[in-house]
Amino acid sequence: MFKGSWVALITPMDQQGNIDYVSIERLVDFHLENGTDGLVIMGTTGEAATISFADQVKVIEHVCQQVKGRIPIIAGNGANATSEAIERTKALDKLKIDGFLSVTPFYNKPMQHGMILHFNAIAAVTDKPILLYNVPGRTGTDLQAKTVAALSETKNIVGIKEATGSISRLTELKSLCPNDFALLSGDDETSAEFMLQGGHGVISVTANIVPKQMAQLCKLATANEAEAAYTLDKTLQGLHRQLFIEANPIPTKWALHKMGLIKFDTMRLPLTPLEPIHGAVIEQALNLAGIQL
Repeated sequence: MFKGSWVALITPMDQQGNIDYVSIERLVDFHLENGTDGLVIMGTTGEAATISFADQVKVIEHVCQQVKGRIPIIAGNGANATSEAIERTKALDKLKIDGFLSVTPFYNKPMQHGMILHFNAIAAVTDKPILLYNVPGRTGTDLQAKTVAALSETKNIVGIKEATGSISRLTELKSLCPNDFALLSGDDETSAEFMLQGGHGVISVTANIVPKQMAQLCKLATANEAEAAYTLDKTLQGLHRQLFIEANPIPTKWALHKMGLIKFDTMRLPLTPLEPIHGAVIEQALNLAGIQL
């Protein structure tokens, strides 16, 4: 199940910062129509850090009702306190999701052994599959390959979103983890190479904007059609980079608003709308990817 192009879905909001469910439905239809393999709800790109857990549950439940099993859905369940992550997992486990994306504990910088205990405690309260999520640039904690290998022995810890952007890390993970352990890139800029070197897919920010192209890139790269994959990826590299010119998901929301897919590019503080000076470079990246505003 955990392969191909998964979108790290944004959470649309109105001008007051309330969840915009009409735009969510439009975005989900956009992905259903354009070949996205799976939806990741309430991860980093979904602004889970500033959305109450009660609202997170409502959004996830709403998307599940809309999708009706047509593509898999995984939900963010991470927290920096193990006890909170467990409670979130228990609550979300009641929804019709297909698994969890569980980020490394942030801010408190646990030791590797602490993270083994953390993730195993979460896995013990659900039968659903869990993807680990390693994003040291956000959390201040790096889940080492040997730690991932130890966690891969837990029955329902089935893969990882590896967002270091390091191909050497992929090589290490491949050598230590079982062959059926899902290895997904969490870094769009290096995702084509990640898949060509044996990764199984990507959880993508860029897929918010160009789902069809990202789905095709994954098909080409995982089939080891290197020349075609590199050619397509070249048209997307501008987006891979410029969607991070400001903190994610600021540029992505700006682009989706300009494309008419969401009503507003609103975010909750402390995130703020895109600085006008950056609009031109994002528009240039959109043009390179075949999108005319």
